Amino acid sequence: MKNIAVIGTGYVGLVTGACFADLGNRVICIDIDERKIQVLLEGGVPIFEPGLEEVVRRNVAAGRLTFTTSYAEGLTDAEFAFIAVGTPSGVDGEADLQYVRMAAETIAETMDHPLIIINKSTVPVGTGDWVADIIRKHQPRTIDFAVVSCPEFLREGSALADFMHPDRVVLGSLDRDAAEKVAQLHLPFRAPIVLTDLRTAEMIKYASNAFLATRISFINEISAICEKLGADVKEVAAGMGYDKRIGRAFLDAGVGFGGSCFPKDVKALEYMGLLHGAHPALLNAVMAINRDQRRQIVYKLRDALGALQDRKIGLLGLAFKPNTDDMRDAPSVEIAHMLVREGAQVAGYDPVAHQVAQRVVPELALAKNPYELADGCDALVLLTEWNEFKHLDLARIRAAMRTPVFVDGRNVYEPAAMRETGFLYRGMGRGYNVASDELHDTVTR
Repeated sequence: MKNIAVIGTGYVGLVTGACFADLGNRVICIDIDERKIQVLLEGGVPIFEPGLEEVVRRNVAAGRLTFTTSYAEGLTDAEFAFIAVGTPSGVDGEADLQYVRMAAETIAETMDHPLIIINKSTVPVGTGDWVADIIRKHQPRTIDFAVVSCPEFLREGSALADFMHPDRVVLGSLDRDAAEKVAQLHLPFRAPIVLTDLRTAEMIKYASNAFLATRISFINEISAICEKLGADVKEVAAGMGYDKRIGRAFLDAGVGFGGSCFPKDVKALEYMGLLHGAHPALLNAVMAINRDQRRQIVYKLRDALGALQDRKIGLLGLAFKPNTDDMRDAPSVEIAHMLVREGAQVAGYDPVAHQVAQRVVPELALAKNPYELADGCDALVLLTEWNEFKHLDLARIRAAMRTPVFVDGRNVYEPAAMRETGFLYRGMGRGYNVASDELHDTVTR
């Protein structure tokens, strides 16, 4: 059993603390947000993540997991201190490190014994060295410490499984002994452990997310071309995926990526490249394509309905992906704002993100279920592929709508079946959505 402090109780921090406690370690989670800590002390969980509440409660009951707002209490017996605070985008796309700085300064001022400090937050290349400098400068007296980078690779909605069954554990440090101690902490996961230096570990995180985002933007660009030429991007992606050099993962065309990681990390990596004289043209294109995918929804609605003034548009799904209530950089937010500016009446439904939506998009009317949402709508737009949306009573939905326009932003449905049900269906790159004459002209010219 090891004594671990985790600073931050967001998605990364709380999952990290709960999972290490579940492995038998003694974990104290620290957060300066008194409201969050009060919720946790009362047995609640301030975020939605499948299975997390059960793991938290189990380990609190076993005495392995506790919560505090006090660094002094949290670091008293700690051997390891994970920094898992937010690093939101700044004005120019750079990562805002104010919370990392605050954590590092407070650790330095509070620690009274040797400590291994582990950056779990996604931080720019060079942050590990910067954190070490901050701690040295703010220590009242010199105490040995080491800084290790251990980037997270968690997906919201499957964070517990990702943490407990990682593809790999990346550890970077200039102190080999400290890195090996952190490696020992991760041995129960039985995953490959990559030991490298601080800056390389930090870069592995950014490069990984940027590559995945690039795959999504690539298939979305292909979907736009498919739509013009009459090909079906779902079948294109399936055919590509059989090639073992390519694979099938992250080749689902749609309305684009959102959330707290991909947009933020791609922008931060682009900023780092520009700042140091590189020319990250591909990263810029990845973000431009992603922005355009959201606009495509509005274009499709205009094409089907004409002017959107006073049209009632329903958004099926508001969270940026299924199995989370996170709406950070969710496509639904930008699309709702664009539709409101067009004069449309916009409503939405999401199985778990209702409370978040009320705060993030207050002008959005919220329905209790998909059928209430469809009532009187001129168009429905599917933005989040929740399982419950895959088995809707489509005939009932169609009967409730004023105009049967259905824009499928995640390509959940088959175009032919939707048309047979009576919908004017528009997917993303779904085959013969273009006029046959236009297609014929392109082929024969």
